[in-house]
Amino acid sequence: MAGRSRPVVTPAKTDRVRIGGRLRAARQARGLTLEKVAEATGLNKGFISRLERDEVSPSVASLLAVCEVLGIRIGELFETPQTQVVRAAEGRRINFGGRKVQEFLLTPGTQSQLQVIHSTIEPGGNGGKELYTLDCEVEFVYVVRGELHVTVSSEAVLLAAGDAFTFPGKEPHTWANASNDQECEVLWALAPAP
Repeated sequence: MAGRSRPVVTPAKTDRVRIGGRLRAARQARGLTLEKVAEATGLNKGFISRLERDEVSPSVASLLAVCEVLGIRIGELFETPQTQVVRAAEGRRINFGGRKVQEFLLTPGTQSQLQVIHSTIEPGGNGGKELYTLDCEVEFVYVVRGELHVTVSSEAVLLAAGDAFTFPGKEPHTWANASNDQECEVLWALAPAP
């Protein structure tokens, strides 16, 4: 019997470079409307809209003007995105100090904006009796299976499979597997990565 095959990741094939999505994302990130960009660049609003949908090929001068208003380098539009696949059971093992827990980092160590951790917590496993903090703005936990008891300052929450909980990472907290006889599996997301 053949083993499970892994999906192959292949580069997307396109006839031309598509920059519209990146331009739209940069405009929206700065809270600018199509009208504001058109006004600041001296270009037509319809042209800017079509540019964001990759329906026109801009001149270098037009593209430079738009990039200047959006505060991005023209080269950013053509950079290949940095991606990395972490296969099942290939995450780097880490230890945040919890007891009876196996933790694997699912994001690359070079990722500074987000850190995702897969944890399998044995019965009785916990983050310690003392509350602790992490150097991140937001902490998110999703329970894949089992039950997890999370305490944030004076608030205690019991999470079951399918439940998610978001809280400030700098707020004192801890967690524990709420079961006496079943493992708990969770995904943690920390932003930015501590």
